[in-house]
Amino acid sequence: MKLPIFIADAFTARAFRGNPAAVCLLENELEEDMHQKIAREMNLSETAFIRKLHPTDNFAQSSCFGLRWFTPASEVPLCGHATLASAAVLFYKIKNMNSTLTFVTLSGELRARQAEDGIVLDLPLYPVYPQVRVFGLSPQTAIGNTLVQDICYSPDTRKLLLRLSDTYNRSFLENLKVNTENLLQVENTGKVKGLILTLKGEPGGQSQSFDFYSRYFAPWVGVAEDPVTGSAHAVLSSYWSQQLGKKEMHAFQCSQRGGELGISLRPAGRVDIRGGAAVVLEGTLTA
Repeated sequence: MKLPIFIADAFTARAFRGNPAAVCLLENELEEDMHQKIAREMNLSETAFIRKLHPTDNFAQSSCFGLRWFTPASEVPLCGHATLASAAVLFYKIKNMNSTLTFVTLSGELRARQAEDGIVLDLPLYPVYPQVRVFGLSPQTAIGNTLVQDICYSPDTRKLLLRLSDTYNRSFLENLKVNTENLLQVENTGKVKGLILTLKGEPGGQSQSFDFYSRYFAPWVGVAEDPVTGSAHAVLSSYWSQQLGKKEMHAFQCSQRGGELGISLRPAGRVDIRGGAAVVLEGTLTA
């Protein structure tokens, strides 16, 4: 078996390297267990598999493909950065002739279109609800005595959102220590698959202002901390749009690699998330 494989950095900007994802192009169907084996071998937060929907489809000419995402531990229903990486491979390396691509996924049809300043993803917008009881997980378990201003939950994605006190700044969030091993021990109900830490932005406080900052942790699916997370921003966009009264926002994820996301809320429960991407490795996977 020989598979074309790429690694692309997603949500890159200036000095920020974004989040790397592996992307496999499938000319034919894989045996089901091979997806997970390849993702485990690549050992990135996500490995994406693009497949043709019909035997006559062509990666350079067709506009609609199947898409699945796997962490080293499991398949996930949505991954924004690996979708962005997949679109970058098709647009930039395969030279797909279309301006917009459609991906058929576990989260429905997602679209990616080329823009002057990157690639724009059309993703579902997931509402959040105030959460008084946080299942088996307490904020103290994850972040100690850090002050939490708001707790919300996204039942569609099973993501728990903790908004830190406005008294903190970006530097505090970047340097905050999070014990992901503790998270697995205390929350095993299956109701939480990801933890979002977020903070209101500091207009003018940095060389470039952002509406909000975040970090994302998902040890429940084998990812201790994800560098830049499109699916988390499909939740964050809903929360911060309500808090700030804005439909256009600029976000920064404060991992070591870092990444920027442009956000535009749309009607019918959708959100456009824009980011840069670069294909950094190309090769052939043999087995």
